[in-house]
Amino acid sequence: MTLISSIEQSHKVMVEGRDVPWLLNQWAERTPDKPFMIWEPFDGESRTFSYAEFSGKVKRVAAALHTRGVALGDRVLLHLDNSPEFVISWFACAHIGAVAVSTNTRSVARDMIYFADHAGVAAAITQPSFARLVHESAPNIKFLAVTDNDAGSPAPIPDDIPHIPFASLLNEKSDCPLRPADPFANLGVQFTSGTTSRPKAVLWTHANAIWGAQMNAAHMRLSGDDITLAFLPLFHTNAQSYSMLGSLWVGGTMVVQPKFSASRFWEVARRHNCTWCSLIPFCVKALLAQDPPPDHSFRFWGPAIRMTEVEEAYGIRTYGWWGMTETITQGIVGDIDHPGPARGIGRVSPGYDIEIRNPDGGYIMPGERGLLYIRGVRGVSMFKEYFRNPEANAKAFDKDGWFETGDVILMDEAGNLYFGDREKDMLKVGAENVAASEIESVILETGWVNECAVVGQKHYMLDEVPVVFVTRNAAAPDDLKECLIAACKANLADFKVVRDVIIIDEFPRSTLEKIAKKELRERLPAIEA
Repeated sequence: MTLISSIEQSHKVMVEGRDVPWLLNQWAERTPDKPFMIWEPFDGESRTFSYAEFSGKVKRVAAALHTRGVALGDRVLLHLDNSPEFVISWFACAHIGAVAVSTNTRSVARDMIYFADHAGVAAAITQPSFARLVHESAPNIKFLAVTDNDAGSPAPIPDDIPHIPFASLLNEKSDCPLRPADPFANLGVQFTSGTTSRPKAVLWTHANAIWGAQMNAAHMRLSGDDITLAFLPLFHTNAQSYSMLGSLWVGGTMVVQPKFSASRFWEVARRHNCTWCSLIPFCVKALLAQDPPPDHSFRFWGPAIRMTEVEEAYGIRTYGWWGMTETITQGIVGDIDHPGPARGIGRVSPGYDIEIRNPDGGYIMPGERGLLYIRGVRGVSMFKEYFRNPEANAKAFDKDGWFETGDVILMDEAGNLYFGDREKDMLKVGAENVAASEIESVILETGWVNECAVVGQKHYMLDEVPVVFVTRNAAAPDDLKECLIAACKANLADFKVVRDVIIIDEFPRSTLEKIAKKELRERLPAIEA
């Protein structure tokens, strides 16, 4: 047996007999009265769900899904903002062996039609503000369940939308059939942007969730006494894996908000004695603009990079990490006791093989930069596959199992790692990865331009925002800029919409006649305010 196959076997043994329902049941039986989730809506009263109460609701919704024809392996679209209904629905799908397809609530109709069709969803659960969008995007589903609120704010459901009230799922009286724990059953799908014009569907197994839960808890040294403040979107890996599953592994508590709010952050965190949170630099910048709180209970923040300004302002330790939807948890991670230098992302996690390669294919040395490759066990420490995308799967891994991340990593003279850039044609808008090609395809489809190139313009809060350079053709309207921005708004999520359209006579070219995007980026001044 080779070393690689031996590692694969040990990782599979590690998760044997365990899945998401097993993990939730552990704490529902051992600590039934302990809070698992505290819901803090922007409107209305907060609500606490004990482990036992939460587990009971999950089983009722799971039974209701089963009664309405959702079978093992069926995909269920969850298009919901952060809310108790999202968390309950996600676990209910896991309970009956269905696959939760969690989608970005900033998506437009073009995205949703693609998500529903590519995943082949059998049913959907959403909230009133998205009911029409989901209904029209997924016309062939068995049923649509709709909540009576938008992330805590009461809202009416359009009268002409056929649906089942989510409350009726919670009132299900029939029993949910039991199924044996199956760590390698499919669990969830998240769509992630790549360099192609359409997002790829990343498929997780239950073993992925168990692995992620355990490794997150180990990386952050979580205990059952920890309380996390979760406001990043639960349809993404960060909140879903780091905050939700990491807390569940240790029997901890999560305080869930609809989204990030700088004005509400400290009041909620102090009232519930939150001890940690995962956040992004955008959130930190907004908080640092306020006066510091008189006291708090935080022992650390995970803002993706070490931010010494947080330590100086609040006395809260920070450290960095790097991960992606495909890795479930962090492949590179800092240490709360040895956080490393400012802006660092840490060192290689013990659970993964990492190579940082120079352009010649060799390993980088201290003081150099290179392209990051990661290797783990498919379906355990790495995602199972890109769902219904054999071409992407074939390209994703080489013959030795290495996954090319597309991220450039820097190593300093002491061996500390830093995030460098994206080698592929990607933008980072806030917390969202955006493929330039997806925006470019929408612009080219208008028929108004001969060529276009989308690049990122540096932004003081969002890291960068998309801007497009175009050469117009004879069919272009006089108000081309306004028309192209309108086309983007109609066909792309808001964070993908170009902030500016720059019309030029010709593009700068590289030696291979490709558009020199680096030169275009250099023409754009950073947005400082």
